[in-house]
Amino acid sequence: MTWTTAADLRAQVQKLWDKGDLLRPLVDGVAMAPLRLRLQGPGSSELADRFEEVRTWMRDLGCHAPADGAPPYRIVMRTFRHRVLGANAVPEAVWLDSLDAALALLGKQAEARRFAHLVQTTRAQQPTVLPWLQQRPLQVLDLAPVWPRLLAVLAWLQAHPRPGVYLRQVDLPGVDSKFIEAHRGVLTAMLDLALPPQAIDASASGASQFARRYGFQDKPLRVRVRWLGAGAVLLPTAAETDQDVTLSQAAFERLVLPVRRVFVTENEVNFLAFPPMADSLLVFGAGYGFDALAGAPWLHTCPVYYWGDIDTHGFAILDQLRAHLPQAQSLLMDHETLMAHTEQWGHEPTPVLRDLPRLHAKEQALFDDLRYRRLGTAPGTTCVRLEQERIGFGWVQRALAELPPLRAVAGSVSVSVTGYAV
Repeated sequence: MTWTTAADLRAQVQKLWDKGDLLRPLVDGVAMAPLRLRLQGPGSSELADRFEEVRTWMRDLGCHAPADGAPPYRIVMRTFRHRVLGANAVPEAVWLDSLDAALALLGKQAEARRFAHLVQTTRAQQPTVLPWLQQRPLQVLDLAPVWPRLLAVLAWLQAHPRPGVYLRQVDLPGVDSKFIEAHRGVLTAMLDLALPPQAIDASASGASQFARRYGFQDKPLRVRVRWLGAGAVLLPTAAETDQDVTLSQAAFERLVLPVRRVFVTENEVNFLAFPPMADSLLVFGAGYGFDALAGAPWLHTCPVYYWGDIDTHGFAILDQLRAHLPQAQSLLMDHETLMAHTEQWGHEPTPVLRDLPRLHAKEQALFDDLRYRRLGTAPGTTCVRLEQERIGFGWVQRALAELPPLRAVAGSVSVSVTGYAV
């Protein structure tokens, strides 16, 4: 078996550093207990048969080194007696007696002093976040150049809980909206410790919901729509043939129209060329994002048709839409449409392989054919796809004409749109 070298001992301590174990004691001020390192030395037969190699190994390990050249670890010796060689001392154990010794072995004294300073500063200004420093000491060390600014953001939000302003309006030296956005993950961990529960919206999580979690104004979501029907307009100043309008999420939620059917499409050309449909609204989709739609109460009460690409991602988006709008139906995303356009097939380079629990039976069967590569001229070799803009327009018109008739809606309707942007 290989004998332990000085480099092996250092590697053992390096692992402790990489896990943050050498810096954690600096947070709570507890001295590091003496640490015994793993040592594999020569056996009895090797001590006799390879005596010169053993002496070289001991010298390289640091045994009997002069005081000014001794390694920072302590070597415990044991006596080995041989009938020919007599009594000799060989290493039995290696100990690090203190944190300073461990840091000296790695040459990390400067980094440890820097971390200790960060701990001292944090204890003086934001003691509630010290547990996070103990959990992530190396990350804190990487953040040393910006640490004062991070603490300043914490202090600002403590003084202005749920401020109701945009990140751009936080007025601190060296802090702008890009700085806060770049450090949302770290700030979230620290703010959750530094702020009282009533200042945190626990239902908002993730970097994209940082503003809502801590009460900042957020960039409003936008929804682009076209009114496909007649007898009503989105904007009173627009011609009925020009009803391509972008609304804020709030305006979309307050939209009042004789809507009895909603279509969602992912392709802009299809959005623009979609044929007129009585009492119908067309929404330009946003891929894997439907937060702007989910909050509209009226949208939950009418039929919704989703038209996406016939590929695994198209079905994944449909599955996600149904998480918000369970009544959503797929449109032109079926086996018949796919097989009628084989010459327009393409290749999907990174298909979705996970299960999609909200697909209906026929959708699930087609999704499985796609993700398991059962289609194409050489099944098993490629994942085919049919992009929605490659479907013949006549095929689209026939599919729309075959949709179930609209149900009658009782009562009068009006048009009310605010907060729009054309």
